[in-house]
Amino acid sequence: MNDITTLRRVLRDSHTIAVVGLSAEWHRPSYIATKYMQEHGYKIVPVNPKYPEILGEKCYPDLASIPFAVDMVDVFRKPQDCEPIAQQAVAIGAKVLWLQLGVINEEAQRIAEDAGLTVVMDRCVKIEYARLM
Repeated sequence: MNDITTLRRVLRDSHTIAVVGLSAEWHRPSYIATKYMQEHGYKIVPVNPKYPEILGEKCYPDLASIPFAVDMVDVFRKPQDCEPIAQQAVAIGAKVLWLQLGVINEEAQRIAEDAGLTVVMDRCVKIEYARLM
């Protein structure tokens, strides 16, 4: 869903965001957007097997390794990588699957929505937060 009411609800009700594909490089869009969300009060959970820590938070190799509840899974990966991520988001009990700008995968959307998750595709969480909140 990409309507304003749904986007506002997702941003208001999500407190913990697992960011799949988060880069430790300050100039990358994933880093910029995630740092912004962290600065606006969200608990950030980096998911990238390459790093031990990003933005002062422990980095996890995959969603299944996170030992606490996650509200939103924010994905900075290629569209073809999203189906297993959607399956993992379902498995960990996330409420939202958010695919960033340029990331559209209808099968990942189906997997997540069939399990009751709200799905946002082809939108930037930072841009939507700045616009709507």
